[in-house]
Amino acid sequence: MSLSAIAILLIIGLVSGVAAGLFGIGGGVLIVPGLVYLAGYSQHAAIGTSLAVLLPPVGLAAVIEFYRHGNVELRAAFIVAAALLVGAWGGAVIANHLSGQYLRLGFGIFIVALGFSLIYEAVKNLSA
Repeated sequence: MSLSAIAILLIIGLVSGVAAGLFGIGGGVLIVPGLVYLAGYSQHAAIGTSLAVLLPPVGLAAVIEFYRHGNVELRAAFIVAAALLVGAWGGAVIANHLSGQYLRLGFGIFIVALGFSLIYEAVKNLSA
């Protein structure tokens, strides 16, 4: 795995961790699109790898099924999980210094921006 690929995985993990710590969202909301659009994984491999990252709280059965079909990148999952741990701690530290209203506003902006991004990519790919 190249240094640039590891850097991308670390960024995905850190950003997902900060968002999880700030907004209490599941990491898969950012991990799956990050693995697809930034790291170039297929949708299936991104989902399988995201599940491996979130394995302890999500469930072993789904990861095993994706793994059986060759859709889990274990090294990537471990790298993102380590970065997620650090990012979640940092996000929680920040969140504890912000008022609930600012957190609510930030979460709303985040979800709207994510929605627009997903719609834009879907429409662009449908037109191709």
